[in-house]
Amino acid sequence: MQITFYGAVREVTGSMHLLETGNDRILMDCGLFQGHRKETDEKNRTLPFDAQTITNVVLSHAHIDHSGRIPLLTKNNFPGRVVCTRVTRDACKYLLLDSAHIQESDADYLNYKAVRSFLSEMKTSGSKKNISKRDLNDIKKQLKKGNHQIDTEKIEEIIRKYPIEAVVPLYSMEDAEHALESFEGYPYRSTATIGKNATCTFYEAGHILGSALSMIKVRNNGRKYTVCYTGDIGRFNKPIIKDPALHFEATDQDIDLMIMESTYGNRFHEPIKDLKKGLKKILNEAIERGGSIIIPAFAYGRTQELLYVLHELYNDKEVPRIPVFVDSPLATNITRVFGEHPEVYDLETHETFLQKGHNPFYFDQVHFVGSVEESMALNREEKPHIVISASGMCEAGRVLHHLRHKIHNPRHTILIVGYMAQNTLGRRILEQGLAYEQASRKGPPPMLKFLNKIYPLKARVRQLGGFSAHGDRDEMVRFLKTSNLRIKKIAVVHGEEDQSIAFAQHLQNEGFSAFVPNPGETIGID
Repeated sequence: MQITFYGAVREVTGSMHLLETGNDRILMDCGLFQGHRKETDEKNRTLPFDAQTITNVVLSHAHIDHSGRIPLLTKNNFPGRVVCTRVTRDACKYLLLDSAHIQESDADYLNYKAVRSFLSEMKTSGSKKNISKRDLNDIKKQLKKGNHQIDTEKIEEIIRKYPIEAVVPLYSMEDAEHALESFEGYPYRSTATIGKNATCTFYEAGHILGSALSMIKVRNNGRKYTVCYTGDIGRFNKPIIKDPALHFEATDQDIDLMIMESTYGNRFHEPIKDLKKGLKKILNEAIERGGSIIIPAFAYGRTQELLYVLHELYNDKEVPRIPVFVDSPLATNITRVFGEHPEVYDLETHETFLQKGHNPFYFDQVHFVGSVEESMALNREEKPHIVISASGMCEAGRVLHHLRHKIHNPRHTILIVGYMAQNTLGRRILEQGLAYEQASRKGPPPMLKFLNKIYPLKARVRQLGGFSAHGDRDEMVRFLKTSNLRIKKIAVVHGEEDQSIAFAQHLQNEGFSAFVPNPGETIGID
């Protein structure tokens, strides 16, 4: 038996690991790489194996960096099933279609820009050096329906006619719909057959609703092997979902290899108990300035946690009850998924809300923004309000337009509540904004480029680490030491290289046999 580490190795996106048993090839996650467009596009388009040779996929959870290339897999004639929890199956119905929509929209926009540039160059050929504003507007009008909608049929016609290289989406909405037909959902602590003499049992991972620790058991040549794939491990004592599992059935306790994440392998979070207190302070300060609060948040998990804590703060009258807008169609759909699965909530959520007949995620001040027109109107709202909007790393979506309207005004606050990967706008806002705050906001503000313009970062930047869905170093060690697992070896993955190396070293100091694989490395399981 052997495992090859294909993705989220010495980095945090594109989770994908292949287990070969001699009889089957089991893929653990099939995630999308996220980061610089050109680099990630090249990585995402090429699968490092023949999709037709994969027996089944074990999916740890629905986040796109773990599930986002499944439509590419099925598009390439993957014959098997995607095995996951029931919640993950239901969430992927929205997440994968949203991902496909983004792929198509990005391709349409890039093709529009390419054609516009080509036609502009044609206008300036010969003695004419610069295109007139009138000619440029005529070209734009030619390529659009109305003021905003790109005329994709016209653009495709021009691309066919001239030597213009078209951008093709990674996969389409139709591809995503087809991929969803392969999903099979299972309850926690039930066992699914995933190959010849191979099974998988899911345990709570505590990361997001439906996330799972996957216990893969294989019988090979008269011996039993167990591989534990943690996916992403959550925190203890967070609202809504149950803590990471610590008690495992006797048949699952002896682990030959654990593949373990390390996103916060050398970092530490604020205590969970300080979460509500910290949010209260930030909100009150912003509202006293007459400002609004923009919160870039992942549609799945982070948005619902924010709504839960805001609901508590509003019920306890600890902050003014200003309007709360969830400006993300995906977050709206995912909140519906949360409402459909109370069976996986923790005891506190049942006692605080459900037993009183209340929905944790809906209260009078919450408004779910649907149309683009509603979102645009919200951009111009001057009265204090809270906007929770995707994407969580500020790389796309409606949050960019809220930032465009608010980032230059010191009355407003940008609240960072989650991990920001390298090379994302969210990381630049976080690092440069906090540096400006630490310099007492003296001197010129940082300048940030997005949506093809440069903006001064004058809004206040605040960070609340307690919302992170990933366990920090001590919480992950707590999981290892207080569970009833007996672990031979740990492969440390899903972390920026410095985090993975530091975490592996710390685990070795704690008495565990741990190592950091290299991308594409194959190891045998003894």
